[in-house]
Amino acid sequence: MPLAEQLGLEAFDVGLIGAGVMLVLVLAGVRVFIAAALVGLFGLIALLGWEAGSGMAGTVPHSKSAAYALSVLPMFLLIGYLAFHAGLTDAIFDAARKWFSWAPGGLAVATVFATAGFAAVSGASTATAAVFARVAIPEMLSHGYDRRLAAGVVAAGGTLASLIPPSGILVIYAIIVEESVAKLLLAGFIPGIISALIYALLISGRVVVNPKLAPARESFSWTQRFKSVPGTTPIIAVVVIIFSAIYGGWATPTEAGALGAFVVLVIALVRGMKMKQLKNALFETAMLTVMIFSIVWGVLLFVRFLGFAGLPDAFAEYIASLDMPPVMIVIMILIGYTVLGMFMDAIGMLLLTLPVVYPAVIGLGYDPIWFGIIVVKMVEICLITPPIGLNCYVVNGVRPDIPLEDVFKGIAPFFIADVITVGVFIAWPETITFLPDLMVANR
Repeated sequence: MPLAEQLGLEAFDVGLIGAGVMLVLVLAGVRVFIAAALVGLFGLIALLGWEAGSGMAGTVPHSKSAAYALSVLPMFLLIGYLAFHAGLTDAIFDAARKWFSWAPGGLAVATVFATAGFAAVSGASTATAAVFARVAIPEMLSHGYDRRLAAGVVAAGGTLASLIPPSGILVIYAIIVEESVAKLLLAGFIPGIISALIYALLISGRVVVNPKLAPARESFSWTQRFKSVPGTTPIIAVVVIIFSAIYGGWATPTEAGALGAFVVLVIALVRGMKMKQLKNALFETAMLTVMIFSIVWGVLLFVRFLGFAGLPDAFAEYIASLDMPPVMIVIMILIGYTVLGMFMDAIGMLLLTLPVVYPAVIGLGYDPIWFGIIVVKMVEICLITPPIGLNCYVVNGVRPDIPLEDVFKGIAPFFIADVITVGVFIAWPETITFLPDLMVANR
């Protein structure tokens, strides 16, 4: 007889106890995947008995890692690491600098668009922040930029990788809620551009009001600008491959990712990439892949336990019964993500919350693709909010001469910009659904 029955506990009560234990373990500093795996394993055993519970827990890692949709992640990660170790980031920053240096805060604006460009081959926010902390911050500081602005724009710019395809976090969302990876990746394109434009307008506006933030401007001729364009060819090629594959339907996201990685590899080798750099790219891709897969395995055990406990259905019924406008309920859920993001990483947060939150939001009549972009934007905002703010720690780790306190102060205006951006997406959902709907209409 299962332990829950022996103790006279209902499945729902066991679920609540498990959720409470999970929260305590995370707040105590236990890694999310370890805490989730332990609670999920013992929760399943308590509900189903030793044989059935442990047997089910044993099937999750294989069944989820063998899913074809998950194979897209290593391909996207490999593209980013190959681009970094091949030095392609220097070329895209140089091009952005020459094209946008005329604007107020031109170097910071260029950094935003360069991070957006690198996001198109990276798919990882922290990797983007780390790369441009090395490339862009020294340039901005040498031109007299305020160090808070320089650090803030790099930390915030890194979050653009969450939306602009290929985005690893969008793939995670698609796997959890069993939605189309292709539609989600396509849906992130316009919101990613909007986010970058809002960042750029914020920077220029601040510099106009306070010129001391960015006192120096550079001037480049049209000849110099056009000469910088060929250096961006590898990144443009990857964007074209992935976008056309998803929109045109001639390849799956995994196939498009593999083709993109091959193109970047060939270009990197032609440009003189050393064997040591190639090994580093492969090794770092493998490490990050294992880390992500471990989180997926551990948290999905916990999710399976919550499903048997009935918590997602109960939460969905409760949300549906609230006498409030649906948009207010969604806003309250997003505020909850902001608070939760102060203590958890983005992937762990998605894996833990979506099984409960997603059915409730869809029950309110919202589009799952729209909600995916909104919630991914929210969890990436948490990468720049204290006390966790992983992107801020990355920038401080690469540039220890900039105190962590200054990095957090530097991102404060960008947090406000992100709130405005989310408001735009809520007010005009067509900014998210336009491309996926167009793709469906053309087929």
